[in-house]
Amino acid sequence: MISVVEHFPVLVIVISMLSAFTILLAGYLNKKSCAFISIVTILVQFVMSIFILNHVLTKGTIYYWLGGWRPPWGIEYVVDALNAYILVVLLFLSLVCVTYSKRSIEHELPHKIVSFYTLFQLLVTGLCGVAMTGDIFNMYVFVEIFSLAAYALIASRGKIALKASFTYLVLGSIGACFFLLGIGFLYSVTGTLNMHDLSLILPPLYENKVVQAAFVFFLVGLSIKMALFPLHTWLPDAHSFAPSEISAMLSGIIIEVSTYALIRVSFSVYTVAFIKLLPIFDFLCWVAAFGIIIGSVLAIAQYNLKRMLAYSSVSQMGYIMLAVGLSVSTHSAIWGGLTPALMHILNHALMKGCLFLVAGAFIYKAELWNISDFRGLGRKMPYTCAAFTLAAISMIGVPPSVGFVSKVYIILACLDAGGWKITFVAVMLLSTLLNLVYFWRVIETMYMKRGEGKEEEHSSSSKNEIPLSMLIPVLTLASLCIIVGILWLANPADIPLGMLDKVNELFGLGRWAIP
Repeated sequence: MISVVEHFPVLVIVISMLSAFTILLAGYLNKKSCAFISIVTILVQFVMSIFILNHVLTKGTIYYWLGGWRPPWGIEYVVDALNAYILVVLLFLSLVCVTYSKRSIEHELPHKIVSFYTLFQLLVTGLCGVAMTGDIFNMYVFVEIFSLAAYALIASRGKIALKASFTYLVLGSIGACFFLLGIGFLYSVTGTLNMHDLSLILPPLYENKVVQAAFVFFLVGLSIKMALFPLHTWLPDAHSFAPSEISAMLSGIIIEVSTYALIRVSFSVYTVAFIKLLPIFDFLCWVAAFGIIIGSVLAIAQYNLKRMLAYSSVSQMGYIMLAVGLSVSTHSAIWGGLTPALMHILNHALMKGCLFLVAGAFIYKAELWNISDFRGLGRKMPYTCAAFTLAAISMIGVPPSVGFVSKVYIILACLDAGGWKITFVAVMLLSTLLNLVYFWRVIETMYMKRGEGKEEEHSSSSKNEIPLSMLIPVLTLASLCIIVGILWLANPADIPLGMLDKVNELFGLGRWAIP
């Protein structure tokens, strides 16, 4: 008998899509209802995701056939440990951002509240769809849904944000075209779009040039979507000029879900055998290493806080992709396989989500964009600045923060891989020093410089914090930057809930890899 939870993979998408239409209709009657409907919807989705994760970890993978059509003829939703984990992360950050947005959007976009929440809910719908589907063309459809919503949300601020959105639209469309070409190439060879079916048909065809070209299309297309260096050029403007909750979503979830799509295609469609056949992941490691350093160097050169955080995201994507590149070369029971990459997806969502929301808080209170204007903010906004400091030291990698755990695991993966890959340890250490430079500059300005900042013109009281509906989400993320780090470190041989171990087992990585 099918349990109720096994229907959740489709309900988590359908409920979100219906909510988007409900927000659009209800918003014209009462604009204040939009935020409430979106918050309740995403909360329900988040609770569903917890039940889905628990079901997958205790009872196994969920298979759901849409309309009762058996795959490969029908569309199948498949939920295993990997996408159940990703779903929980994306819905948690979405819940935090939508809660934060209520007062922020009322202040920043008072005439676009209805359209903002309608698009935000469509964005969440697309992200959930990418995570749930087991059909590669259906994945493309959901990638386009969340991308179109993201383009419009970035443009919602108007003026220079329109240019940022247009650049993202052009490059995002190119990335989507590459992804679609890869799907077309595979379909021409195999005649199926079901991911599991493709994984069974493709192995004898790994030497086929069309199959290899399809993987290149997937890699390039999704690298644009995830802003992997040097295909990151859309990201700085998009992150800088979007509403801050959307910047947090772009950096903390959207580019990570694109990373998930690449992991899913690489390991569920092509499998480890194909990856080891060609030196593609070795090349990916070098690209990621250059991205780590160049992203950090460009972050140091920025004076606008959100732009600095945007270039930091380029560097952080390098961390994740370096870990993905090392995944087929490691054999450790603890830090082998995809464990470091998946850990950093969660850790980066917490850290960068918090930092962008704090940047939005500075804009909300006094239109403070540039780092030089933050003089004395440590006294004016003590809780918000403390949250920024916790997230910043996590980015630097101070123990026991989540950033420290990520860096240690990636360094151990480099050492475990051996050979020339040990070189990347130096890259990680250099990146840590660069992170210290650009984050310390902000902390120093907030706490150690006083008297001449722009904020003095906007605040007559000694303390001038943001509203609680914005402050609580910020403090929640900041606290989790430390709490989750401690949990990761508490018993590294037994990753919480066994999530990441199950992912490695699924793909034959880590302790299950054949030396």
